[in-house]
Amino acid sequence: MHKNLVALPLVALVAACGSNGGGSSGSASDIRVVGSSTVYPFTKAVAEEFMRANPGVGVTVESTGTGAGMKLFCAGVGSQFPDVEDASREMKKSEYDICQKNGVKSVIEVPVGIDGLTIIESNQGPAMNLTQADIYKALAANPFGKGPNKAQTWKDVNPALPAIKIRVLGPPPTSGTRDSLADLYLEKGCDTDPAMKALKKSNEDQHKQVCTKIREDGAFVEAGENDNLLVQKVAADAGTLGVLGYSYLEQNADKIRPVTIAGVAPTEATIANLSYPGARKLYVYVKGEHMAAKPKLRDFIAQYAKMWSTGGPLERRGLVPFAGADATAATQQSTALKPLDPSILK
Repeated sequence: MHKNLVALPLVALVAACGSNGGGSSGSASDIRVVGSSTVYPFTKAVAEEFMRANPGVGVTVESTGTGAGMKLFCAGVGSQFPDVEDASREMKKSEYDICQKNGVKSVIEVPVGIDGLTIIESNQGPAMNLTQADIYKALAANPFGKGPNKAQTWKDVNPALPAIKIRVLGPPPTSGTRDSLADLYLEKGCDTDPAMKALKKSNEDQHKQVCTKIREDGAFVEAGENDNLLVQKVAADAGTLGVLGYSYLEQNADKIRPVTIAGVAPTEATIANLSYPGARKLYVYVKGEHMAAKPKLRDFIAQYAKMWSTGGPLERRGLVPFAGADATAATQQSTALKPLDPSILK
């Protein structure tokens, strides 16, 4: 509670800065969004359009990372708490339980599109082609539970790879992108070993530890939540790899390129059909309690839905639109705004 009180002046300041010129600065109708750095550029674009159409309402969008955003979002109901959470993964059952405990009883999940979690490299260095197993063996603290990771170069991991020092810039633990790195790359690479697959059935906690704990000896560098800065660092240092969302890759194709994963490069087509191993769905979460107090929240989600379609403004910024049944379901949910069923959460 004390922490929230300390944060209030800053929140008020941020809200005032984000308010549109025509609006009452930091007013009760203003909308505050926190969460994923991957979803941030898409929500920011939606916020700009929304404020043009609704000059009395300010929208602030903060890039805090999915995990840190969930903490803020689930801390309570009322004007000092965020209305919307951007997420590059699904809400966890443990987060939902914290929401419930703090009075956030109605959590609404809206899937907004697909992203490809890409491994990037500088255009200047040799082109890498990695598998999920290569990435796991390079980054795991304790590969396959056989002791501390001693691999120094990619050749140590796989004799077919170049003898380039392992150095990967990636997201901190508060980021949904870090969770996706664990789910889509590390765990999949770890489970190429039948003993690890068996361990998941016999001891899930130990499996998670062995398969997703990242080494801390400098081979993996936490690069914060500023993805543009990560691009600059990778572009300037041939041989260093980075982990980030597909939209940043698209915007910086003159400086960086994707590492192919098991022979598949991230493109809009391979992400949309989920054949690219790093494809993942992106979400926004809205508080049902706040929608009653701020009717404009419904319009904000409607604005999102207007912009996420094929050929729309968000696709031009790198969001991969849903197709088929997923597209229909997302559009229906954007108007129905049905609360989340906690039984589907992990």
